[in-house]
Amino acid sequence: MRTVDAPRQPGLMVRSPPASTPYARLHGMSVEVPPPSTLRLPTLQALGNLRGAEQPMDTIIPQWEPVTLPVRDTAARFPVRRIFCVGRNYADHAREMGQDPDREPPFFFTKLPQSILQNGEPLAYPSATTNLHHEIELVVAIGTGGTDIAAARARDHIIGYAVGLDMTRRDLQATAKEKGQPWDMGKSFPGAAPMTAIHPAAALGHPRAGFIRLTVDGEQRQNGDLSQMSWSVEELIARLSQLQPLLPGDLIMTGTPAGVGPVQPGQELLGEIHGMEPLRTRVRR
Repeated sequence: MRTVDAPRQPGLMVRSPPASTPYARLHGMSVEVPPPSTLRLPTLQALGNLRGAEQPMDTIIPQWEPVTLPVRDTAARFPVRRIFCVGRNYADHAREMGQDPDREPPFFFTKLPQSILQNGEPLAYPSATTNLHHEIELVVAIGTGGTDIAAARARDHIIGYAVGLDMTRRDLQATAKEKGQPWDMGKSFPGAAPMTAIHPAAALGHPRAGFIRLTVDGEQRQNGDLSQMSWSVEELIARLSQLQPLLPGDLIMTGTPAGVGPVQPGQELLGEIHGMEPLRTRVRR
């Protein structure tokens, strides 16, 4: 039988086997199998040298840092991949927006991660609008991704929760609705998503009831209960994961109760959800 020498590789030596070396049968072929004692594996030092030789990815523009949120009571950060929002998930809000309050299938839109505003930072009144509205929401942080997630297993994918505001350029959104156009420019802009730190579900639990409210300069504007959601958090995750594979780092804003309205420069917003840290921001010109 004719044998072929193996290609030489750094850190790997193959000796010619003695004539007594047994054969292994593989798909009808005879293959010489050298004894293990003749193999020398790469050393740790050699592996380290290989790793050190790796070069960073060469990009045509500078790489940017991901947007992150703090994680409550830890030094860790939560890197934000995508922000999904659900529309009209409280019947009373659907009514005030002139829509059918009956339980319709949930629909979703998105905000860019760059829309996030850290808790306590001022909110710059955005351009191209004269009608900026507040919407207080429970935010769900996804820690484990998945597709076609069953509602009964949805909590396994949740790593935590936050208090968030879905700030909206209502005039741009209204124009888009009238023309049957996407809402993106009405919903996604710098500062459109003020948020608190992520509260780990391991400590907080999974809030499904309790107040969700917002005041502007101390005046109550929104006051609802998490139990009033038309679609539960688990049902939202199940539906959304049928439309898009959910990924670690995704955020889901779960809808707002009635009482949405305009804010002006100089006004202070305070958002609260039972058991979680309050969300604060002041609008500035």
